[in-house]
Amino acid sequence: MEKEMVIGIPRGMSFYNNYPFWYGFFTSLGIKIVLSDPTTKQTMSDGSALVVTETCLPIKIYLGHILNLLSKGVKNIFNDTVNVVEMQSEAGAAGALHGALNAGMLASTFTASQGLLLMIPNMYKIAGEMLPAVIHVAARSLATQALSIFGDHQDIYATRSTGFCMLASTNVQDAHNLALIAHLSAIESSLPFLHFFDGFRTSHEYNTIKEIDKLVVEKLVNYDKIKEFRSRALNSGKAITKGTAQNEDIYFQSMEARNKDYQNVPDIVNSYMEKLNKEIGTDYKPFNYYGSSKAKYVIIAMGSVCDTIKTLLDSLNNKNYGLVEVHLYRPFSQEYLLKALPKSVKSVAVLDRTKEQGSVGEPLYLDVCAALTSTSINVLGGRYGLSSKNTTPNDMFDVFKMLEKEPRNNFTVGIEDDVTNTSLKHYPISIPCHFREFKIYGYGSDGMVSASKDILKVLGKDKYVQGYFEYDSKKSGGVTISHLRLDDKEIKAPYYVTNPELVVVSKDEYFHKFNMIEGLNTSGSLLVNTKRTEVEFNRFIPDNVKKELKKKSDNGALPNCRIILWKPISATTSRDIHTH
Repeated sequence: MEKEMVIGIPRGMSFYNNYPFWYGFFTSLGIKIVLSDPTTKQTMSDGSALVVTETCLPIKIYLGHILNLLSKGVKNIFNDTVNVVEMQSEAGAAGALHGALNAGMLASTFTASQGLLLMIPNMYKIAGEMLPAVIHVAARSLATQALSIFGDHQDIYATRSTGFCMLASTNVQDAHNLALIAHLSAIESSLPFLHFFDGFRTSHEYNTIKEIDKLVVEKLVNYDKIKEFRSRALNSGKAITKGTAQNEDIYFQSMEARNKDYQNVPDIVNSYMEKLNKEIGTDYKPFNYYGSSKAKYVIIAMGSVCDTIKTLLDSLNNKNYGLVEVHLYRPFSQEYLLKALPKSVKSVAVLDRTKEQGSVGEPLYLDVCAALTSTSINVLGGRYGLSSKNTTPNDMFDVFKMLEKEPRNNFTVGIEDDVTNTSLKHYPISIPCHFREFKIYGYGSDGMVSASKDILKVLGKDKYVQGYFEYDSKKSGGVTISHLRLDDKEIKAPYYVTNPELVVVSKDEYFHKFNMIEGLNTSGSLLVNTKRTEVEFNRFIPDNVKKELKKKSDNGALPNCRIILWKPISATTSRDIHTH
């Protein structure tokens, strides 16, 4: 008689959130489910013992649940016993990656921020030995004058001299599609790839995507190249030399000998992009152009801001404006960049999501300057969006206006720099909103973010949805703001909601800290969780809020706005809804 198959599921994070699904799925296959024991102080203590660096509490507890399942002798979905190995840091993870590649395994890892910096020594070795690794990075800020967990490109720029090829994704769908391009190109070129997307803005965004069919993936893989790679693995009986020391007689020549391998990469990436385009109906290129074919003023950028610029261009329909969306950042191809730029271009603004102290310009700007030296195009550089600073279509309009009216170099956008005066002049513009938008204010650990995600999961069955969750570094106990969108078409709007039809406020104290009615739809609703009566609430909210509501109402801006007070359920009270 066959032994009953058993699968363990930890009571932690998304695995436990989706437990009803997993339970139904596996039990229908005749597989027994074993849950880890309920969380205790011992669970947290056991998990904390595995973590060398400081991580958030859910991860510590999750590891404790894994250990609990191991103590029960439960195996994983592949019928293997899980082996939890403690590394000293991401440096150890990169060392394990390097070792796996040398053993002939196609290996990949995921990281961000300081973790990526700890991988740099191994990245030089992996690139030097031409091993097809892929590192996926949620590009995030580095700890400089202060620590920040949010997104920009400081970390990935710090690795640009390692020899890794670098591929940038603009949105959640791109992160799915270009991850495949990174792996296929790494195998074909025998060079490692770093595939990155904006930390938090893309990595933590909920969105509706279309998955690539596994049959398409299998069709695109070059299995002969995989066989060739494995033939170079460190196995007994193989005459392979690695890890030598080279002196001044040969080291220089060995470095230059790999030039052709890197020169071939843009064509390899482009070839795979064209193949994938045919399969799934996309239009990927190393550099994608968007806008008028007769544009005079063009922004060059990479990352999520490209979708913001596209939104602006669609709204303006200005024949003088355009965008170059960078996907292949390393090796930087002058040929493909010049192909993408219209012949009519006079000036370009290069946007970098980083600040490189002491440099005459930021990395992407310097690359574009070098690539366009043979042209008469005026190249200007600026910075935006550090540490996930919200970047709007209006900010991008300011950049185009700068190119058109007051060209200047070394500018910033999205902030008011009153110290060194690098900020651009602001040109207010109204961008029409085609989505249904909702804004939910919560208190860290009160469940509002999880509730928002559940709302998107339900609505996402029939509609396209997008969710972005704004919270401070404290997470638990801090302010959370969920930005939700709903539409019949794909949503690519990587900036905060601007015209919500519903604003939910879980703590009425927020009226004294934030502008709750900013951008509220003319027929919108304000749902407030409060213990106060209608009279008490009217006394409680600040006078400036009352004045703004009255002013907007008198001007016809909020003719149908409703404020709904929701009294929490308790043992002595019942639901009580008041409408103004």
